[in-house]
Amino acid sequence: MSAYTQPDASGHFGPYGGSFVSETLTHAIDELRAAYARYQNDPEFQAEFRYELAHYVGRPSPVYHAARTSRELGGAQIYLKREDLNHTGAHKINNVIGQAMLARRMGKPRIIAETGAGQHGVATATICARYGLECVVYMGAEDVRRQSPNVYRMKLLGATVVPVDSGSRTLKDALNEAMRDWVANVDHTFYIIGTVAGPHPYPMMVRDFQSVIGQECLAQMPAMLASQGSAAEQPDVVVACVGGGSNAMGIFHPYIPHAGTRLIGVEAAGEGLDSGKHSASLQRGSSGVLHGNRTFILQDENGQITETHSISAGLDYPGVGPEHAWLQDIRRAEYVGITDAEALVAFHHLCRTEGIIPALESSHAFAYAMKLAPSMKPEQSILVNLSGRGDKDIGTVADLSGVDFYDRPSMRGLTVKGGKE
Repeated sequence: MSAYTQPDASGHFGPYGGSFVSETLTHAIDELRAAYARYQNDPEFQAEFRYELAHYVGRPSPVYHAARTSRELGGAQIYLKREDLNHTGAHKINNVIGQAMLARRMGKPRIIAETGAGQHGVATATICARYGLECVVYMGAEDVRRQSPNVYRMKLLGATVVPVDSGSRTLKDALNEAMRDWVANVDHTFYIIGTVAGPHPYPMMVRDFQSVIGQECLAQMPAMLASQGSAAEQPDVVVACVGGGSNAMGIFHPYIPHAGTRLIGVEAAGEGLDSGKHSASLQRGSSGVLHGNRTFILQDENGQITETHSISAGLDYPGVGPEHAWLQDIRRAEYVGITDAEALVAFHHLCRTEGIIPALESSHAFAYAMKLAPSMKPEQSILVNLSGRGDKDIGTVADLSGVDFYDRPSMRGLTVKGGKE
């Protein structure tokens, strides 16, 4: 395809993106744009960013051939980009490090963030602890309940976690509260947004920091494919889950010029795309403005945001990054849905077949790969971005499986140091 140069100077991806913020935030956004423009190509900044990714995060993350799954399903070979092996257990830390480095250079000692599944909150709390920055994380009260392990991790790391009881008590509402905090404390506070949404420059900036995922894949895949006897240089298909869309954009963006590779984003279809209980903004939404940018959102005929649903807290959001909306418009990426039930099957399959406990978000992507692989040829390949690990989700999975996660009698027969139950 022709050279891809999105966004334009004003932060638009075609008709999407831009900056729709209150007058009180205009100065903060302008300040952030200027800082990112100054440092995004600064050799010293980039060298520090690469050092942190290598020596703190543990990059590059490996690409793994899911050989047993590939054999059992038949058809295409499935590979996993193991972002779950990063420090903190997900892709989120790639972006957080970059934004925290900007905050330090801008002289902002206080960091705020929103989080759904908790992985962005944990990553933010982690880097704030390392850099000595104050950290406040807003989290929907429903997500606090279903992601309690990550809530405690954030507190262990020194963050203040603020439950949000308004609205649906999920990610959308956490983002609303974080925006209000930013308005009130703009002089000394930096807002680290965790996804490729929000006012310009956030969609571009988060994408740029997360693009390390796809850049590594471009370098890793030729050798991986050659080891399986393939003459191909790159995968036939790249698959990633899409809520706001940062992990997907991180792996998609470097592949945009590679016309031979299909890009497939997997949204949360919840109880079904026609059930009204889903989070599939691109497939069932329409153009509108949410959280400072124009994109596809789930809204009623009056423009009011509708309730969303997903088994995975990180996909439970009524909008999507504007670049995803643009990639769908120009048909460079396809977007599909996976239901809660399908994601659960994929979660258990990956546990039992590959010895990997995936995040429920990532399970959506893997579930689609499981559906797609049998329709392809054995010499073809699918690369799945395994965006995070599933430690945070085992309580949710246990509840849905009818298992009492905190059943103490189930621990009988196990011993700890000292020989006591």
